[in-house]
Amino acid sequence: MAKIESFEKYANLYDEWFDKHNSIYDDELKTIKKLVENHINGLDIGCGSGRFAIPLNIKTGVEPSKQMRELAKEKGLEVFDNSAEQLQFKNEAFDFAIMITTICFLDNPLKALKEANRVIKKGGFLIIGFIDKDSIVGKKYHSTKKDSKFYNDATFYSANEVIALSKSANFSYSESIGVESTENSFLFMKFFCNS
Repeated sequence: MAKIESFEKYANLYDEWFDKHNSIYDDELKTIKKLVENHINGLDIGCGSGRFAIPLNIKTGVEPSKQMRELAKEKGLEVFDNSAEQLQFKNEAFDFAIMITTICFLDNPLKALKEANRVIKKGGFLIIGFIDKDSIVGKKYHSTKKDSKFYNDATFYSANEVIALSKSANFSYSESIGVESTENSFLFMKFFCNS
């Protein structure tokens, strides 16, 4: 079962974070845009409120939280009620996919990455954005996660763990870009689809 309880209760609060931390959000968005380049046929897996899909011109997202889906639909995203581990799309339906702040909420990240590999065309790519558990902010989030509205159920991963999971799902690691601030620490990793 997807870890969505907090997102059902606090969807608006989660979405408002991006407005309150606009400079961090802008930095993260610029970083993803560099990695996506000019590709347009993308899928946002765990799209939340659509904060990343919409400015990246991604038209399709999946999101298990009904409240978050509603916010994304209001912004114009076509959103499907799917878990990352069981996508309803045909094989090789997309040129690329993004998973931003998704991997830490998955029940089975390896299965989700295999599903991503299945729906991405050979030679396409996946971008995973996550809080690196080995970063200063990652260690802080981990130590205080029981008090967090959103991260209390999260499982944080290191860069090496994400690379190993992605390799097991038949992706090849390409590059990483980190976005650091005093309040947030995100690592964006790009992987190419081998099958």
